[in-house]
Amino acid sequence: MKSNFNKLIDSPTPVLIDFFADWCGPCKMLGPILKEVKEDLGDEVKIIKIDVDANQNLASQYQVRGVPTMLLFKDGKQVWRQSGVLQKNDIIQVINSHK
Repeated sequence: MKSNFNKLIDSPTPVLIDFFADWCGPCKMLGPILKEVKEDLGDEVKIIKIDVDANQNLASQYQVRGVPTMLLFKDGKQVWRQSGVLQKNDIIQVINSHK
C-alpha cells in the first residue's frame, strides 16, 4: 500500500485522503458529504478513503489518532489536515484554496 499511496498523492490535482473506520459513527456521516464534494468538484479533486484498521502502518505514519481524519495532499506534500466531520462547503473551500 505504501508505494501505491505515494503514487496516489504525488499529483498536481489535490488529493483528499479520508482515514476512516467501519465502526466509526462520524465516519459514516462524512461519507455522503465527501460524495457530494466529489460531485461538485469532479476531476478537480481525487478523494480516497483509507480504512485505518486495514492500513494501520499508513495511519501510524501519518499519526492518525482519531477518525475521521482528512489529509489534503498536493504534489506529494501534505497541505492540510483536519480531524472530525466538516460540512461540504468547508471542505470545498479548503480544496479550492490549494488548487
